[in-house]
Amino acid sequence: MNERATIFAPATAAGRAGLAVLRISGPQSARVLPALTRRAMPAPRLATRATIHDPVTHEPIDDGLVLWFPGPRSFTGEDVAELHVHGSRAVIAALLEALGRMPGLRLAEPGEFARRAFEAGKLDLASIEGLADLVAAETRAQARQALRQLQGEFGRRAGAWRERIARALAHAEAEIDFPDEDLPGGLIGALAPELTKLVDEIDATLADGGVGERLREGVQVAIIGAPNAGKSTLLNLLAKREAAIVSPLPGTTRDIVEVALDLGGFPAIVADTAGLRALDAGADGHAAIEAEGMRRARRRAEDADLRIAMIDAAAPDTAAVAPLVQPGDLIVVNKIDLKPALGGGIDDKTISVSLTDGIGIDGLMAALVARVEALCGAGAAAAPLITRTRHRAALIECRAALSRAQSAEAAELIAEDLRLAARAIGRIAGRVDVEDVLDAIFREFCIGK
Repeated sequence: MNERATIFAPATAAGRAGLAVLRISGPQSARVLPALTRRAMPAPRLATRATIHDPVTHEPIDDGLVLWFPGPRSFTGEDVAELHVHGSRAVIAALLEALGRMPGLRLAEPGEFARRAFEAGKLDLASIEGLADLVAAETRAQARQALRQLQGEFGRRAGAWRERIARALAHAEAEIDFPDEDLPGGLIGALAPELTKLVDEIDATLADGGVGERLREGVQVAIIGAPNAGKSTLLNLLAKREAAIVSPLPGTTRDIVEVALDLGGFPAIVADTAGLRALDAGADGHAAIEAEGMRRARRRAEDADLRIAMIDAAAPDTAAVAPLVQPGDLIVVNKIDLKPALGGGIDDKTISVSLTDGIGIDGLMAALVARVEALCGAGAAAAPLITRTRHRAALIECRAALSRAQSAEAAELIAEDLRLAARAIGRIAGRVDVEDVLDAIFREFCIGK
């Protein structure tokens, strides 16, 4: 009566395809394949071709492959069966209906397969987050980083720190609990060098400039400039489609228009913003809307990782744009087909282009890709990267507790701070106090994962 439910779900995306995979996990998995194939259980981990039938009507559903993964050597650590079938909606619907009628089976909840893998110790939380990122990856760089997370790089690093903190805690507690025993002298004093090393290593990891989060979420790029400088034209060129309206009328763009791009294998979110200019004091309602668009444009520019400042060579109005430009931003002079020479710009290191004639676009693209690549820390991340806000928060909390332990004098206070440090860093891999983050993590998965 208390046997754990056996769950099933598609492990591939919905829709018509040449192939689909259905996964079944749990104690009843062993009877599913014989019931569906009307033949003996296949050899473990060996794909076997079989006709798959409805176990009630005995009607053939599909001709596919079946696989059997006896626990604990499976993704979830339980007995797992997989059906590799043709990916038509009719086949998938018939199989789900057939499985749903079998006693002891139910449809999996979102992320339930991955949660069972975590509970079985197959993956830690950081690795499971890497799996979610790998499923969602849209660029090669994102996939590389996600694979490193899935393979446990950051989880192992956090686990090693936790073990060292636990050893230091054991020394502190020995000093407290066994004051009269013949223990090595100066246990508390001997902790200082190790705590210093731990703090230095965590500080070095935290001082990564947010590269991991930026690579996971995409570099935020804002295109700014005066009206009709070519911002929307540039966005459409980058997107290779008409993402934004292009018009000779000033103030056409009132809100933020975003596109997600793959720039040289790195993710970027490029935003077209409202043109920046001075408005008359007695502005009408239309001008008030444009003013709100400009306010949003300035805020987006301030929050962006990179700004592309567009300047119209024929009408170089930079007064509203120059205060927003930061070191490392791209300064682009457009419409050089109308006026090739431009002096007195924002920066001497400008990129001259004509977006309508295609002049200088290759140079602009090369510069943009290089900046996005640099912001993603390409080739520089030998150590595992922080990819999520909760990882950074846990490290900051751990580092603060270690710092307090360094300055504490009483063994009891040192031990308590070390205990808090171990608990904080343990949340990364899911060793302690994880119930508050489990649901938020696992709901990111489709039900087949």
